[in-house]
Amino acid sequence: MSEINSSNFKKEHGDLAPDLVGVSELTSPYFFVPPSGNTAERPEDCEPGTLRFNTDIGSLEIFRGKTIGWEQIQRRESQYLGGGTGSNSGTGTRALAFGGGSPTAVNTINFLTIEVLGDAQDFGDLNHNESSMAAISDSTRMLCVGGSSNHPGQINTIEKMTIASTGNASDFGDAISACTHNPYGGGDRTRGVYGGGGSPTNVNTLEYITIQSEGNGVDFGDLTAIGQFRRGNAGSTTRGIVFGNYAPGGDSHSNHNIIDFFTFSTTGNAKDFGDLTTTFSDATGSSNCIRALRIGKWPTLDVIDFVTIATLGNAIDFGDLIDSTYHSSAATNPTRAVRIGGNQAPGATNSMEFVTIMTTGNGTDFGDLTYATRGVGANSNGHGGL
Repeated sequence: MSEINSSNFKKEHGDLAPDLVGVSELTSPYFFVPPSGNTAERPEDCEPGTLRFNTDIGSLEIFRGKTIGWEQIQRRESQYLGGGTGSNSGTGTRALAFGGGSPTAVNTINFLTIEVLGDAQDFGDLNHNESSMAAISDSTRMLCVGGSSNHPGQINTIEKMTIASTGNASDFGDAISACTHNPYGGGDRTRGVYGGGGSPTNVNTLEYITIQSEGNGVDFGDLTAIGQFRRGNAGSTTRGIVFGNYAPGGDSHSNHNIIDFFTFSTTGNAKDFGDLTTTFSDATGSSNCIRALRIGKWPTLDVIDFVTIATLGNAIDFGDLIDSTYHSSAATNPTRAVRIGGNQAPGATNSMEFVTIMTTGNGTDFGDLTYATRGVGANSNGHGGL
């Protein structure tokens, strides 16, 4: 076996290695080892097409230019998913649903494949019995942020799960505030943002974490109003969308129809986006990169409405759920949003239903969770922020 070390070569001017011009063919039957390093060591200014192995996420990545940045070399919609059978085997966009309570908080984690109708399966367990938490994810990792360990016992823990495998959650870090009951949670491919919520103390604060780097929350800014029950994970690759508000003992004792937005890659306060078609609390939000949906609400109603994320304006009616459901969650791929669990008189439900995001219309049955739950957290490795 022969070896050529390019560091032994020099250009005519300078001490850099030579450029390889034209077609370069590697004919070894063995392997090629590209440059490697963690996420923090990514070059900030390099040529588009630069290739490296990211040791944090275990994947090749390519630099697509200063506007887009680094991107993993994989198809999110068809990556291999381990541990599933039946409708959850093979490839697709995987959603995780975890925790919740009926009425006692639980540590159960389920998974499902959004492209294929069918029932969820057991994934593993959270470290804590939790309900009403934020769910944040990129294409490989899911985070469970805060929540309630049997109301009103709020917690500030952040746990992590590897989406493509099955297994139990492990520790990631802590949120700044333990007032994280019913927070918003969303993010892009790098950063997760969560906030709002409360009970017993309502807050309007936002925090952020870097999804692939374990650690504690960092202050991001403030929402436009103090309140709780701002559930969901709506947003695009640049913008987070926060639907509605309920503020008992806060700025007013009532539901609101406000919509806030902010930019993931910066820090700062949220701004007004427009208004929902109805006031509400306890809905969920979910999105692809173009359209964000508000799904369900309290008082119990089967409403779905939507906004176009890149513009500002009021929500438009989308259709109706099969079941009047609130305190649920949702997960998406680029075409489909799945409503997961929730409160449905006279108690929690294990039902799931879906809509096609870029059309309008009513919900269709998807399948069932392995357990009935309300206050469940859910997200996927194919949501609008990716």
